[in-house]
Parts: sequence; structure tokens; C-alpha cells
Amino acid sequence: MKRVRLLLGFMLTIALIVAGCAQSNDGSVTNKAVPNVKVPKGGHVEAVKKLPEQPLRIAFLSFQNNPFWFPVRDGALAAKKYLKNFNTEVDYIVMGDDLTSDKVVSAMETAITKQYDAIAVVPIFDGTEGVINKAVSSNIPVVTLVAEGSKPSKRMAFIGQDAKNAGKLAGQEIEKITSGKGKVGVITGVFGATQHEQRMNGALDYLKANVPGVQVVGKYENKDQAETAYTLTKNMLTAHPDLKAVYVTAGGPFGAAKAIKDMGLTGKVKVVCFDHIPENVKYVRSGEIAAAIAQDPFGQGFDSLVRLYNHVVTKQKPEKTFFPVKLDVLTPENVDQLFPK
Repeated sequence: MKRVRLLLGFMLTIALIVAGCAQSNDGSVTNKAVPNVKVPKGGHVEAVKKLPEQPLRIAFLSFQNNPFWFPVRDGALAAKKYLKNFNTEVDYIVMGDDLTSDKVVSAMETAITKQYDAIAVVPIFDGTEGVINKAVSSNIPVVTLVAEGSKPSKRMAFIGQDAKNAGKLAGQEIEKITSGKGKVGVITGVFGATQHEQRMNGALDYLKANVPGVQVVGKYENKDQAETAYTLTKNMLTAHPDLKAVYVTAGGPFGAAKAIKDMGLTGKVKVVCFDHIPENVKYVRSGEIAAAIAQDPFGQGFDSLVRLYNHVVTKQKPEKTFFPVKLDVLTPENVDQLFPK
């Protein structure tokens, strides 16, 4: 019995020593083994094989005013689960429903006050570069994703589309479906939002230079809302019965597609848009959407957080400052291959 008690005491001592090596009372990590965790499907960046000396906190600041943001959120939450293995906590924070620079500035100011170790943010607008610079000056590295303003900032990197090139690609798709001639209506998300403007102008500049037979009948704003896109599309089709295409630069294109379907114009009028969300895939399959250009929202959400983690623990910046996403085009011809039923 005495031997058993001695053995149990020895084992308890060893366990306490191991626990003490893993994490101290203040939460700092000392000799804990780096976990072997697989990057989830849709993520492209692996965490470095090094643990932080202290627990880390990273803020992820996003919007959620239309279904596009759901996969962005899912990518961020996948990174939250993944990075928890690396003694890092991610706070997913919705800045609001309305896309405004004020919402971004307010959320960034709060994150700076709370002294996060790093911030991932969707800044979208000019006027946000100042608060990004303030964060960096406070030793809080920032990665931007999805869309940022046109004015430079001290952010470490941007992950997202080359919006001008994405717009050009949309223009080429419009050229295909109009056969180079006909009327086109444009619905943008928010006038003044840099990414939306670049997508719109990228397409229109291409059409003006290469497809003089295409006539743009109007540019309208839907605030990323499908219901507004629906109404705008019906109004355009009423005013221009010979309309051939509707180009939606941002959120809510499935509203335009529904208007075309409800008016019995499937096959006669087509939508060119962005994002492979379920609402869009449905109308690609039924033929109202002729082309939907991807921007990998899940990957943007996941990768931005892991890149920030890697920078904080290694003190090394990524190899470049712009990580463009692939511009895969979903069409009725390839939808069953890319999204099997």
C-alpha cells in the first residue's frame, strides 16, 4: 500500500510539472507543444509552428447587411476555432447593417481602446485610413479584406479582389450575352464605395473602349439590398423593354434575377454579378444570372486572421501586401460541375 501511495505521489508531481511547463498562472505559454491542427477546407494559410508567449486577442470587424457576409463570417469563425488551438481568441464583431465609414471608424476606435493584439477589418470607404493608421501607430497590426478605400494606409496587407480587373471581366461577360449590342442597366451597391466604383467603372470602361454597340441606360444604387434591386430592375425593364442585361456590382443581385423571372423574361434579359452564394447559384441554374464572379469570402475571412496571428508571433510581415483572390466565373454551363445538386 505504501508503494502504491508513493507511486501515485510521484505521478501527481510529474503531472504538475508538465502542467506548469504548459501554461503559467498569467496564461503565458512556455514549453507547450505546438498543436498539429489541419487547416479547414476553404482556408489557404497555415499557422506558423510557434505559440505566442501570452494569450492573443484578435478583433474581426465586418458587416452583415446581405447574404454575401455569411461565408465571410463562416471563414472568421473557422479561424476562431482553429486559432484557439494556438492560445488565441478571435472576437467576431458586426459593425452594423449600414455600410458607412462612420461605422468602421467607431468600431476601430473601440478595438484600439480594448487593446487587441491585431485587427482584421473591412474598411470599404475613404475616410477610414486615418483610424487604421492610428491602430498601427498603437502597435496593433491591421489586415484589411473584401474592400478598402482608395487612399493608402499603414495596413499590413489587403486580401480581396482586384476590383478594377473584376469589373473588366464583368464587362467581357456583358459583351458575350449582348453579342456586343444592346441596352444595359447598372445597379451598384453604394455610390462612393471604392470597390463598387472600381467594379462599375472597370466594366463600363471596357465596354466603352471595346464594345461601342452597348448602351448604358442608367446607374442606380441598391444599398446591397435584393428588394431594391428587384424594384430597380422592374422599373428599368418597364422603361426599356429591349433591355438585354443588368449588371449588379455588389450585394443583392438575386433580386434583379427574380424580377426577370417574375416578368417572364428568362433567357431574354440576363444578370452579370458577383458572388457564388446560394441565392445567386439558384438563379444561375435557372438561367436568369448569366455570370457570377467569385471573390472567395470564406478564404478572406479565414486567411486574414491567420496571417495576423503569424505576424504577431513571428514579427515578420507577409511576403506581399496584396493577396488577390481568384476570379472564377460561374455560368449556367458550369454550375452543375461547380455546385452539384
